[in-house]
Amino acid sequence: MNSFGRSIALIFKGSAKAFKTFPMAVACALAFSIVTMIRIQLEWSDQEAWNLLFNSLHWSFAVGAFFSLAVTTAAQTRLKQAWAFLVANLSGFIVTGATFLILYFASTVLPVDEYSRYDRLSVLAIARATSAIVISIMVFIMLAGWPKTISDYSRALFMTLKAFFIALLYGGVIMSGSSGVAGAVQALLYHNMSYKVYQYLGTIVGFLAFTIFIGFFPDFRLAAQVAALSPGAAVSPDEKREAAQRQPRFIEILFDFILIPISLALTVVFLIWTARTLIQGMGASFVQLAGIASSYAVSGLLLHILVARHEVGLAKFYRNVFPIAALIILGFEAWALVRQLQTSGLKLTEYAFALVWILTVIAVTLLLIQKEKSHLTIAILACALVFLAMLPGVGYHALPVTAQVSRLENLLQSQGLLTAGQITPATQTPDQATREAITDAVYFLASQEDGRLPAWFDKKLSQGDVFKTKLGFEQTWPTGDTTGAIGTGYLNTSLMMPSGSLDVSDYQWAIYMSENYGAKQTSEVSLLGKQGDYQLYWTLNQPSGAPTLKITRGDLVVVEETLNAYIDQIQAKYPPSNKQTTPATLDDLTYRIETPELTVLLVFGNIDITVDVQQDYINYWLNLKAIYLMEK
Repeated sequence: MNSFGRSIALIFKGSAKAFKTFPMAVACALAFSIVTMIRIQLEWSDQEAWNLLFNSLHWSFAVGAFFSLAVTTAAQTRLKQAWAFLVANLSGFIVTGATFLILYFASTVLPVDEYSRYDRLSVLAIARATSAIVISIMVFIMLAGWPKTISDYSRALFMTLKAFFIALLYGGVIMSGSSGVAGAVQALLYHNMSYKVYQYLGTIVGFLAFTIFIGFFPDFRLAAQVAALSPGAAVSPDEKREAAQRQPRFIEILFDFILIPISLALTVVFLIWTARTLIQGMGASFVQLAGIASSYAVSGLLLHILVARHEVGLAKFYRNVFPIAALIILGFEAWALVRQLQTSGLKLTEYAFALVWILTVIAVTLLLIQKEKSHLTIAILACALVFLAMLPGVGYHALPVTAQVSRLENLLQSQGLLTAGQITPATQTPDQATREAITDAVYFLASQEDGRLPAWFDKKLSQGDVFKTKLGFEQTWPTGDTTGAIGTGYLNTSLMMPSGSLDVSDYQWAIYMSENYGAKQTSEVSLLGKQGDYQLYWTLNQPSGAPTLKITRGDLVVVEETLNAYIDQIQAKYPPSNKQTTPATLDDLTYRIETPELTVLLVFGNIDITVDVQQDYINYWLNLKAIYLMEK
C-alpha cells in the first residue's frame, strides 16, 4: 500500500479508535444524530410541539460531547489511574443530563406573541450552551498542549485545526460521493425517492466526520507518562503526536507568505486610518469599525500563535511588529468606543467590542513581555471573558439593558415624560436629537428577550402607534444616514403592517387582488357597481417603477394614479437608511384616493424601498393587501 493509502487507512483507523478513546463524546454525538434523524422523519407540523424537547436534547448532547472530550483528555494527560478515565466519562454523562434538565425546565420562553405557539429555548440559554462548548474546546486545546517537553499551546492549536479541516475534507468527500449515488438511484431506479434520504446521509456523514475529528488526536495517555519522568530523563518520541502537530510545508508557505502579508497590509490600513482620524475625525460607522477591528484582532492573535515556531524572516518580523502596532491601533479604537458610548450608550455591539478590546490589549502586552510563554495565559483569559459574558448582572444580556434603561430614564425625565414610575405623553415635542435617542433606546429595549426591564416599560412601545400614544410624538430615526452605504451599498425603508383595526364601514366593497400578475405585471378584478361595471387594474411597474392603480367604467377612466405622491410621503417620514425594519402605524400603510365618482382606500401589508447608492438605483415594492371602494 502506498503512503497515500496508508494515510487514509490511518485516518479511518483513528476514527474507529475514537469509540474506545472518547466513549462518552462519541455516545453524545451518536445521540445527537439519532435525535436529528427523528426530526427528519417527522413532518414540521408533527414536530413543532416537540421543538423544545428536541432543541434541549440537541444542545445538551452537543455540550456533553465537547465537555467529555475535554474532561477525558484531562484524565488521560494528568492521571494514569484507570478510575480517572471512568470518572471522566461518568462526569460527561452527568453534565449532559444536567444540561438537559436546565435547558428543558429552567430556560424556556413562553409563547407570548403570535410568532410562537409553543414554549421554546431562550436566546440566553442557547448562548450559554454555546459558551460552554467554546470553553470546553479551548480547555481541550490547553490540555492537549501538555506537557511542555513534547508540546505547547501553539502546536496543540494547530493540531486541533488540522483535525477539524481533515474531518471537514473527508466528510465533504463522503457526502459528495454518497449524494451522487443517491442521485443516481433517484434518477435511474426510483424516481419517487424522498428528499429526506439526503438529510439522513448528511446526518450520518456528520457523525462520521466527528469521529474522524476526535480520532485524529494521538494517545494522550503518553503525555502523563512523559510528565511522570524526572527532569532531564530521556523522552521516547511520540511519532503520532509529532505527525499531528507538524505543520506541512504548504501550511508554512500559506502562513508565512500569504496570511502574514495580508495581516501586515491590514495593519498598515489601520495605522493610516489612525493617522487620518487624528486629522479628520471618524470616517466610518462604529458598527463597521467594530466588525473589522474585532476580526483583525482575533485573526492577528491566532496567526501570531500559529507562527510562534517559524524561523522565516517575515514571521519573525510579524511577531515583533504585530503587538506594537496592535497597541497603537487599539488606543484609537478605545477612543472610538468611548465616543460611541457617549452617543448611544452601551449596547450589544459595544459590549462585544469591549470584550475583544480587553482581550487583545492584555494579549499583545503579554506577547511583548513573555513571547510564546503567554499563549496559555491568553487562552485562559479568553475563557474567562466568555464566561463573564454569560453571568447575571454583567453579561451581554444584562449590562447593556441596564445601561439603556438608565439612558432612557434620564432622557424621559429630562423631558418630563417619566414621573413616579409612569410615562406621560409629551405636551411639547422634544428636539430631533432627543426624539432619535428615545426611539433608539426604546427599540433596543423592546427587542431584548432576557434582560430585566422596569415595570414602567412596555415592550409594545416599539410599535409606532403605541409609541405615539404613550409618548406624544412619533418615532424618529436619523435622517440622511448613509453610513451603511460604505459597507453594504444599500439603504432601505421597510415598513410592516402592525396589528390593529380600520374603520371601513363607509365603504361598500372590499377587493382583493391576485398576486399572479403575469408577464404584464398587472392584476385585474371586475366589479358590478350601482353606476355600472368597474374594471380595476393594479400594475407593479417593476423593477424600479412605482405601482399604478387604474379603475375604468366602460370607456371612462375613473381613477388612474401612479403612487409617486404616496411613496414621497413614506420616504419623507421614513428616509431610507441602514436601520432595521421600522415599526409603522396603520395610517402609514393606507392611502386614500378621492375622485368625483369614487373614494378608494388602499391597504398595504408591507412596503420596501431599497436604494442602491453605488448604482443610483431605487426599487419599490408595495404589497397590496386590499382595496376598499365607495361609490358616491
